[in-house]
Amino acid sequence: LLGYFGEALDEDCGNCDVCLDPPELYDGTVVAQKALSAVYRTGQRFGAGHVVDVLRGHATEKVAQWEHDRLSVFGIGEDLSRDEWMVVLRQLIHLGYLRQDIAEYSALKLAEPSRAVLRGEVEVQLAKVKPRAPKAAKAKKTPIALEGLDEVDEELFERLRELRREIAAEQNVPAYVVFADRSLADIAARRPTTPEELLECHGVGAAKLQRYGAAFLEAIATG
Repeated sequence: LLGYFGEALDEDCGNCDVCLDPPELYDGTVVAQKALSAVYRTGQRFGAGHVVDVLRGHATEKVAQWEHDRLSVFGIGEDLSRDEWMVVLRQLIHLGYLRQDIAEYSALKLAEPSRAVLRGEVEVQLAKVKPRAPKAAKAKKTPIALEGLDEVDEELFERLRELRREIAAEQNVPAYVVFADRSLADIAARRPTTPEELLECHGVGAAKLQRYGAAFLEAIATG
């Protein structure tokens, strides 16, 4: 959390979830190279969803329209699920190898450090997102943030909470640093489809839009 605000500790604090149960890292260099290559080969003009479709060899209408099923990267990532690839792309953005251009509908673009990855000059360490432990069944209580939401909105709210959990784990920050429950509830109710609409939601400013906007808009669109 201190790192988020530009401060640092010389050692683990020993108190937060990240220090008590740090995420497991793995050598994700090859995975990163595949993802970066797909972004490059598709012209650096498409969002994460389309890039993942190409990686997984999913011949959607959009993929066929742009003839991306003829690219050398088509299907090279079929060993990973869609969710796993989305996690990889978000981490590459966080690590500075990719950037999202909000002005161009969250298109993914290569950042300068990606060159070294593609040339095999650096090793990319990625975090494994731990599966959520099953919770014991208990009486359902509607959180205050959900008051006034219908059943459909509540389902979207839960999906957004799961996305928030994954992003927080990837970036080693508490979940509330990404978005508070009240913000997620407002997003679920409004269902924004553009960055401008997302900015109108509670607790969403320019900085959070830049960091997390594309991922949440993608989740809303594909939900």
